[in-house]
Amino acid sequence: MAVSCVRTSSEQEHTPKLGLGNSQSPLIFNPSMLNLQPNIPDQFIWPDHEKPCTEAPELEVPLIDLKDFLSNSSSPSATLEASRLISEACSKHGFFLVVNHGISEELISDAHEYMARFFDMPLSEKQRVQRKPGESCGYASSFTGRFSTKLPWKETLSFRFCDDKNSPNTVQDYFCHALGHEFEPLGKVYQEYCEAMSFLSLKIMELLGLSLGVSRDYFRVFFEENDSIMRLNYYPPCQKPDLTLGTGPHCDPTSLTILHQDHVNGLQVLVENQWRSISPNPKAFVVNIGDTFMALSNNRYKSCLHRAVVNSRSERKSLAFFLCPKKDRVVKPPRELLNSITRRRYPDFTWSMLLEFTQKHYRADMNTLQAFSDWLTDKPI
Repeated sequence: MAVSCVRTSSEQEHTPKLGLGNSQSPLIFNPSMLNLQPNIPDQFIWPDHEKPCTEAPELEVPLIDLKDFLSNSSSPSATLEASRLISEACSKHGFFLVVNHGISEELISDAHEYMARFFDMPLSEKQRVQRKPGESCGYASSFTGRFSTKLPWKETLSFRFCDDKNSPNTVQDYFCHALGHEFEPLGKVYQEYCEAMSFLSLKIMELLGLSLGVSRDYFRVFFEENDSIMRLNYYPPCQKPDLTLGTGPHCDPTSLTILHQDHVNGLQVLVENQWRSISPNPKAFVVNIGDTFMALSNNRYKSCLHRAVVNSRSERKSLAFFLCPKKDRVVKPPRELLNSITRRRYPDFTWSMLLEFTQKHYRADMNTLQAFSDWLTDKPI
């Protein structure tokens, strides 16, 4: 059963999702075996009000050309226009595209190629880096170890990136230690890719600072020495794509997401109570605001609900870099965004506490940040 693109309200969406333990034996998500069956397991079937829509109209998102901004001789007018477009998008839904971003096509291509090689490995090989309960990094086959209902039709590999001079090769070391030295070429590619994503993220942070009326370097400095997460997403074909989702509706709890899609459509964003699609653009990165930056902006900029749908014909892959602050850095808005009229919307917190909340106590959705704020009243920093 397919539903329309208009989202209906449900009391279930506002029910706190605390206590996520799964006492039953977890289901093994092996798409090559599951696709031989006429139907998909019940654990992957989503409620009617959350099932994918038949057709999602295209979302008009601004295309930010970073060529002049990234050059040594950037013009004030180009910088002003870029920050204006970002401000407009982030005040509405928090999504925009960036082109002429300075990331080489060869590096992006290599990152996609090595992602395909990893997910083509036998399940037993991928499980060597199985994600452990309560952790954010490692291989996950549909999060079957965390949840027992509304499972996503996907596999992921997540790993940590530290912009720390004392730990210069975090990503490369992870692959060598976890999978063996034969994976060193893969580790080198993702080390380079993460370094490029971190650099690009900090430049975008400069534009976000300007767009909010704070100094250009405020957020860039805040996110220096970032402790971020890189995720490879693989969405296999599904024989019943109208019953399940590749990724369920959620807002990213992180600060900023930089996504590169392959050629297959699948990303949808909820805008004005309607699901809309953002089509792949090989020359562009999709950028969106996460909950942590929404708190930093004191709710000026929005972390928007989004999801991924699957299809019965083609596999889909994407590269997602989640910018996160240093884990012990206190998240609070700059004083320029506060006055006698504008009150604080969220309490002070650290990224490590929000990460713990989403990994151990709550399944990320549209209410994560508010639920986390409520949780902090019982567990203060």
